[in-house]
Amino acid sequence: MASNGIVDVRPKFEKIYLELKAQILADPAFDYTVDARQWVDKMLDYTVPGGKLNRGLSVIDSYRLLKAGEEISEDEVFLGCVLGWCIEWVGLIAVNDGILLRNHICRILKMHFRTKPYYVDLLDLFNEVEFQTASGQLLDLITTHEGATDLSKYKMPTYVRIVQYKTAYYSFYLPVACALLMAGENLDNHVDVKNILVQMGTYFQVQDDYLDCFGDPEVIGKIGTDIEDFKCSWLVVQALERANESQLQRLYANYGKTDPSCVAEVKAVYRDLGIQDVFLEYERTSYKELISSIEAQENESLQLVLKSFLGKIYKRQK
Repeated sequence: MASNGIVDVRPKFEKIYLELKAQILADPAFDYTVDARQWVDKMLDYTVPGGKLNRGLSVIDSYRLLKAGEEISEDEVFLGCVLGWCIEWVGLIAVNDGILLRNHICRILKMHFRTKPYYVDLLDLFNEVEFQTASGQLLDLITTHEGATDLSKYKMPTYVRIVQYKTAYYSFYLPVACALLMAGENLDNHVDVKNILVQMGTYFQVQDDYLDCFGDPEVIGKIGTDIEDFKCSWLVVQALERANESQLQRLYANYGKTDPSCVAEVKAVYRDLGIQDVFLEYERTSYKELISSIEAQENESLQLVLKSFLGKIYKRQK
């Protein structure tokens, strides 16, 4: 049965999660006790399906655009959703339950893609991106630890490296790479696409850092804590590059403190330095550069995929 593309794939996507969970719980590779099965059942429901699910949904959205108006079969939609859920699983790796979640990805890929010609490429892709993401998280932790004793450790090259490995590969490159493999493409032929998506992911994280400080909590759905948590944020890196001696002293004295007056002092330094205007200029130039790189792609379907991603995040408020 064919589909002309699903306008709202989310309900089907959510339904497929239930199918995958049932398969995991019935996996013959492990004979669960009743208690163990109940634990994994509850752990999966608590951990996996929350949030916006944008990364996972992006796989089928990208695949549909790559097919350039061709009919997409129900099987293709299903497999795209399966890969989407594997991506949602990737972002949840954390010690004990995380080890189990990580192995679920391999089990799901084996169940549904073992006979596909791109199966090995999928395994390599997920292994590579998981390693990159874990390395980025490690670098973030190490940098935050060092920054807590010496704020001058927060430099732009370090920030970019953290963001690219912790966020960009997993959130932006992985969904499109999965769609490309499903469409029969060789990822080695799309290095430019990878670079564009990593640049886009960096822009996305800079937006996140800006909204954490200056966004409306009612809109973004949270109260930002990057200043209190001593995060290596784009804003503090920019401020450290521009601050005079007096402003540096104010940053050193107040950054990483939970006292509201300290937080307010840091934000005051940001305003004095015009960091909001610096961000707006960064956003303008980043968008211009990304559009130029996207339109340089010969494949119009890929242009549509990349512009779709960029359109979702440009000038976002949450």
